[in-house]
Amino acid sequence: MTTALYLPEENIDMIAATSVLQQQAADIRTRTINWASYMQSQMISQEDYQAISALDKSRAAYLTQNSTQVVKTLLNLVSHLSKDSTIQYILVLLDDLLQEDRSRVDLFHETSGKLKQCVWGPFLNLLNRQDGFIVNMSSRILAKFACWGHETMPKSDLNFYLQFLKDQLATNSTAYLQEMAQLAKRAQTIIVHSHGQHGKDHHGNQYSPSVAMLQQRHDLANETYRDFGNSSSDQQQDGKCVIPNNEYIQSVARCLQMMLRVDEYRFAFVSVDGISTLIRILSTRVNFQVQYQLIFCLWVLTFNPLLAAKMNKFSVIPILADILSDCAKEKVTRIILAVFRNLIEKPEDSSVAKDHCIAMVQCKVLKQLSILEQRRFDDEDITADVEYLSEKLQNSVQDLSSFDEYATEVRSGRLEWSPVHKSAKFWRENAQRLNEKNYELLRILVHLLETSKDAIILSVACFDIGEYVRHYPRGKHVLEQLGGKQIVMQHLGHEDPNVRYEALLAVQKLMVPLDTHTRVYTNPNSNSEAIQS
Repeated sequence: MTTALYLPEENIDMIAATSVLQQQAADIRTRTINWASYMQSQMISQEDYQAISALDKSRAAYLTQNSTQVVKTLLNLVSHLSKDSTIQYILVLLDDLLQEDRSRVDLFHETSGKLKQCVWGPFLNLLNRQDGFIVNMSSRILAKFACWGHETMPKSDLNFYLQFLKDQLATNSTAYLQEMAQLAKRAQTIIVHSHGQHGKDHHGNQYSPSVAMLQQRHDLANETYRDFGNSSSDQQQDGKCVIPNNEYIQSVARCLQMMLRVDEYRFAFVSVDGISTLIRILSTRVNFQVQYQLIFCLWVLTFNPLLAAKMNKFSVIPILADILSDCAKEKVTRIILAVFRNLIEKPEDSSVAKDHCIAMVQCKVLKQLSILEQRRFDDEDITADVEYLSEKLQNSVQDLSSFDEYATEVRSGRLEWSPVHKSAKFWRENAQRLNEKNYELLRILVHLLETSKDAIILSVACFDIGEYVRHYPRGKHVLEQLGGKQIVMQHLGHEDPNVRYEALLAVQKLMVPLDTHTRVYTNPNSNSEAIQS
């Protein structure tokens, strides 16, 4: 029997996908299982043997007349058989049944309830198997059971499953980064041996070994999902080769996309620190399809007003702004703009929406919107979102006070020499405001000095701390209480001369009593020399 007979036409493109999971599923459908040997060895009952044999021959007709027996048999086989190849076959059969008709999910829930059999347990247990196909196909079936029926996953099972998905994303992402490092090392070796030249085959024709090597892996890297558009694992991003992801990461992300459409499951995902995992992976160099899938997960989370209000505490806006500035795929652009729009529209507190607007302005989103306004898109939603965001961000800029701008920049952790830092008027009027919310902004500056590796961020943080101390009489005492004085002094020996210079200025302001004298310090990298204290 051909694959096309198993699924309706609208899903045929899923079969054409080149992921490992889909390729394996296609191969598994062609197997013939000797069910008679299982019955003869008393590993399955006569009843289950007749049911599974009938399903193999005439699935639709048998299922219609014997739905209860089908559910009972499939749950029995999944629960009691152990051979990998047989379990794989049963899982593909069951997944195909659900894919053909989503209403069969409720059939499984209702029938298993009548039979007093747990529909979740057998598949949750399979998540512990060593076989990658069994694990990921079981996960796929669990997501369908949890999302396509009227019965939701019990809380204890839900937390276990979401933790599993989160861990799988992290594991796959780590494997991807390791693979990237290994292939990059091999590519570097090729470049070294060729002295920067392309290799030549035995006919003398040039070829690029690194790209050829990536192409071989690329063919197995992508999974297409009909309702999320075609996959795109392009090998060029910003002119550089993108190494394909670990084989199952898109399947894991797909399950999460389904789960997070259900509001009841969203808070459970946040409780297992799921958002941080998504952001951590998005901050690495994953391919376009995985970017799209994980940003889709963020998007559906933002439909909950409470989660939309908290989202930027996870640095969602800076990460997505970076991706927006680099991405070349329309669907990635579309989903990022949709997230940004929700972050403004969905929070019930208008001050939160304002903070999100300011954060977007700080992350140069307005500049990207102006670029997007010059492009033509087939998708009308993109044009509408660009217009909406441009208007909201422009309005926020007009209402923005200098302190709002400064606070947003500090909270973003992306300090730069924006005009507000060097404004003496700003520090005279606002230095004391760094004490607000239990010294929130001052604590962030100290934290950046302690953790950042960026010379500009360190330089600006030193300067700001110096200005705070200079303009707030008790600033030295507060900074000592926060441990900031010692951290500033540590940067006196920093390798970057600009960091040393700003640290020296800050230490002078910390150590020398305020007076009316003017002191002049010379920046080793500048011809200018006047800074007063």
